Amino acid sequence: MGEPAPPSPALPPAGLPPVLAPGLSAAPLPRLVVSLGGIGHLRPAPGTWGSAAVLPAVLLGPEACLILAALLGLLGWWVLERLPAARQDPSWVVIDEGAGQALALAALPAGAGAPGIILAFLLFRLFDITKPGPVGWADRRKGAAGVMLDDILAGALAGAIILALRAGGLLP
Repeated sequence: MGEPAPPSPALPPAGLPPVLAPGLSAAPLPRLVVSLGGIGHLRPAPGTWGSAAVLPAVLLGPEACLILAALLGLLGWWVLERLPAARQDPSWVVIDEGAGQALALAALPAGAGAPGIILAFLLFRLFDITKPGPVGWADRRKGAAGVMLDDILAGALAGAIILALRAGGLLP
């Protein structure tokens, strides 16, 4: 008779935001992750916004871009496996663009200038939108792997072209 009622599961414990409250639906947090903090909800062209979001990583150098690509790729795949609403690659899912763009940026040298960054951005977006060869094949895969893989391959193609241009002396 003297014991207080347990807290309502509909309300988060005091001081915790609803997204992090224990026992509540975790759906907002995975959606926040795969939309890169909500960037995927920007219009027009959410994929372009998602790609642009990782461009500052180039300032940290190629190793950091490669690590970022790997982290975004693994995190994206892991979250997408647990978020059925995102498995058909809705436009608000842009973590895949972030991973692919970071991979393309990893091909640039430390201290890369604006021309190299712009080239990496444009090549990645070109391959992500037109989906040539293996990018198109990956895009036709189902589930989380398909969502992530096409953008990772687009980033790898963009990176390969940048590395070839650097090896040929056409890009610093």
